[in-house]
Amino acid sequence: MATIALVDDDENILTSVSMVLENEGHTVKTFEDGAAALDFINATPPDLVVSDIKMPTMDGMELLRRIRQNSALPLIFLTSKDEEIDEVLGLTMGADDYVKKPFSQRLLMERVKALLRRAQADVTPTKEDEKKILRRGNLTLDPLRHACLWKEQPVVLTVTEFLILQALAMRPGFVKSRDQLMDAAYDDQVYVDDRTIDSHIKRVRKKFRAVDKEFDAIETLYGVGYKYKED
Repeated sequence: MATIALVDDDENILTSVSMVLENEGHTVKTFEDGAAALDFINATPPDLVVSDIKMPTMDGMELLRRIRQNSALPLIFLTSKDEEIDEVLGLTMGADDYVKKPFSQRLLMERVKALLRRAQADVTPTKEDEKKILRRGNLTLDPLRHACLWKEQPVVLTVTEFLILQALAMRPGFVKSRDQLMDAAYDDQVYVDDRTIDSHIKRVRKKFRAVDKEFDAIETLYGVGYKYKED
């Protein structure tokens, strides 16, 4: 079972969500603002962060920004905000998922389970796992270690970004629709839309261009989807 950092300034949310997560066998550490949570995350990294956006002292966006400076730790945002810009901004900054309040506990648990499955995949090495390293020209993807290299330089990806890129790179030259990429990155979740995939792709490109300004391996086919260019 996982250790989950739950961050929200609403005591009712902390209590109710903690109970649900603990009933599933997880260890939950609760915090009322991002600053306190960040101290814990830096000292003892959890397996997952579930965080509100609007909080005192340090809000969720700043918490995410600090985490993403040196970690791909999975993070789900909780927020009562309805504006689309908040969701796009959160995903662009590297959040893995986004749940709007009020939300059903079942919905949140499904997202937590799916994200933990992805983050904790391949924890027991096998001979077959060693064969899963994917190399496409300058790109190297190691699912076992959740490692990504471009021209031998590390690129830190979230679990969702990694799975989207892996789905594209596995079949270079073949177009993947947004629905297919959603299936690859979200398993049985059906609560995402086209804009979510577009935001993730934009974030992936930005990360690679920070390493290589000429990166253009992911091609957009407008109205169709995306493809990874053949070597």
